[in-house]
Amino acid sequence: MSKTLVIVESPAKAKSIGKYLGKNYTVKASMGHVRDLPKSQFGVDVENAFSPKYITIRGKGDILKELRSAVKKVDHVLLASDPDREGEAIAWHLTKLLEIDEETPCRIEFNEITKNAIQAAVKQPRRIDVDRVNAQQARRILDRLVGYNLSPLLWRKVKKGLSAGRVQSVAVRLICDREEEIQAFIPEEYWTLTGKFLKSAKSPFEAKLHKHKNKKIVIPNQETMDKILAELKGAAYVVSNVTRKERLRNPAPPFTTSSLQQEASRKLNFTSRKTMVVAQQLYEGIDLGKEGPVGLVTYIRTDSTRVSETAIEETRSFIMERFGPAYVPKQPRQVVAKGKVQDAHEAIRPTSVNRDPDSIKQYLTNDQFKLYKLIWSRFLASQMASAVIDTTSMDISAGDYLFRATGSIIKFPGFMQVYIEGNDDGHKEEESVLPELAKGDKVQAKDLTPKQHFTQPPPRYTDATLVKVLEEKGIGRPSTYAPIVETIQRRGYVVRENKQFYPTELGVIVVDLLKNHFPEIINVEFTADMEKKLDQIAEGEQQWAGVLRDFYEPFSQTLETAEEAIGKVQVADEVSEEICEQCGRNMVIKLGRYGKFLACPGFPDCRNTKPLLEPTGVGCPKCEGEMVLRRSKKGRKFYGCSRYPECEFVTWDMPTKEKCTQCGEMMVEKKSRGKEKVLQCVNEHCPSKGEKAASNINGNKKKTVKNNKK
Repeated sequence: MSKTLVIVESPAKAKSIGKYLGKNYTVKASMGHVRDLPKSQFGVDVENAFSPKYITIRGKGDILKELRSAVKKVDHVLLASDPDREGEAIAWHLTKLLEIDEETPCRIEFNEITKNAIQAAVKQPRRIDVDRVNAQQARRILDRLVGYNLSPLLWRKVKKGLSAGRVQSVAVRLICDREEEIQAFIPEEYWTLTGKFLKSAKSPFEAKLHKHKNKKIVIPNQETMDKILAELKGAAYVVSNVTRKERLRNPAPPFTTSSLQQEASRKLNFTSRKTMVVAQQLYEGIDLGKEGPVGLVTYIRTDSTRVSETAIEETRSFIMERFGPAYVPKQPRQVVAKGKVQDAHEAIRPTSVNRDPDSIKQYLTNDQFKLYKLIWSRFLASQMASAVIDTTSMDISAGDYLFRATGSIIKFPGFMQVYIEGNDDGHKEEESVLPELAKGDKVQAKDLTPKQHFTQPPPRYTDATLVKVLEEKGIGRPSTYAPIVETIQRRGYVVRENKQFYPTELGVIVVDLLKNHFPEIINVEFTADMEKKLDQIAEGEQQWAGVLRDFYEPFSQTLETAEEAIGKVQVADEVSEEICEQCGRNMVIKLGRYGKFLACPGFPDCRNTKPLLEPTGVGCPKCEGEMVLRRSKKGRKFYGCSRYPECEFVTWDMPTKEKCTQCGEMMVEKKSRGKEKVLQCVNEHCPSKGEKAASNINGNKKKTVKNNKK
């Protein structure tokens, strides 16, 4: 029997695949990319059709030596890197370094790591798809052309250490533009009027003022509201119309990369990067005890909602067995994704719906379990019957005014038994049931409550909404969303506070500079158009060198003009009142990888630095110190005593000046599941019903703070 070597990207993947192949197969890992453009050089010959100069990545020498040795001992080599453009490029680089003929059928790909998928893949090897490789090369070189030309310009004109990226800069612009909208927003006053009505004391219900003389009413101020209340005084309230309808609500489609990141942000509070790291673990395989390593979900970088017929049939059988025939739709569901999608892979789904989350919970970390349950629940619900909802709309007339009440009740839960999609504003759907009333019935207005409101500015982007807008505008691809979000934070152009992105002063300066001198680079439509051209290269419709040439020639001319036109931009450090104990200067506030910190302006003569302590105005419950805002090594906010290390009291939650009515200890501000803030006592021994102690910070573990008074 001939011997075959299968090369994958990670040891976890190698372990999962290895158990499905016989003794004639050896599976080894390349540990991701094996060669790339050099970091210390430009690495692109623009005069010679943009030829790239690739070098072996530092630290990969021993891995390549092991792979070369393994190649000599086998008859065939199969390259099984991920089934996307980046995976195709990794396979192509391996053919060059391992001296494998790329024209031979040496490439295999699969959408899921299961026995059937792996065994089918090794029987159907193909040649390297050069068009896909060229699309990936074009993206890599394009980013190099921008980054290695713009970044030095920023060093000279703004500040050393800065960098600019083709796609990341557009993401920062979106955040800066949104901040401009928010700052320029002028709130407008408006009022609403809610009436509490009843036919009998047992069935009160609410209705809102909706129309005046058959026109939708707008109440701009209190004067208008007072006039309306005066006209309603003594009015008779009569039910003028009742409409009852049965409405079907369909389930959300299974996850794509974008929708997974959005929903994990909404429901699990995961960042985009964390979502993709955990999802990759689920895809590559988890050791399930006696069953061994198993890939739990299908490939996680996809823009498709398509599902295989086999998976649909398995899921319909599962729904029938667990929930009954009423929950199985008459026709299998196949949802076509909106817009232009590559549709290279299926939607993200469990490799087997029969492997429900609770049955394997013991083998998963907490994060793996949460994300797997989210994927499993969403996919299961996507194949279930629609929910049936009875809706009622009731109009109540009072002279020329009309109040409207709406209510609904779930007649048949359908997919809602398993999963309901989240939304970005955190609004929880409330069900209200209206009493049985008929047209002509008189009701009593027990109370009319006017309320003042002000229009709100557009919300700042969160992980979920930023990924959503990147997808909608065609910026980046499924594999790039998480790196974009991570990169713009790491470079100090934006910060995340309370899940929202704020541009830093540095981010605003860089965006303004790029807007003025490189409008195309930071243009949303231009960036989206470039993504389309990369797609066309992958489909063999465009030549990659031609696309790069069309971009680079005008770009290089713009660079020359900008070099002359841009003067030195000063980004002054914010001076603090903290005095450097080593040299006596006022320390300045710097922005580092984990947020702001204090540094001596006398660098390099004085290298003194210290954490920036932001006071809260709340005293420490254990000593005479003050609670201050700090950051963990991973950049997460927490609150600790200013007298640390003498006092080690810390809490994740914002301290308040409120005291617990039960024990007198400090209360902290927590967010409930409904997004509303609630107060809780920090004392773990407090008898307050339903209240929990605050959390201590110790690495990644949460322990209860012992708040015994001195």
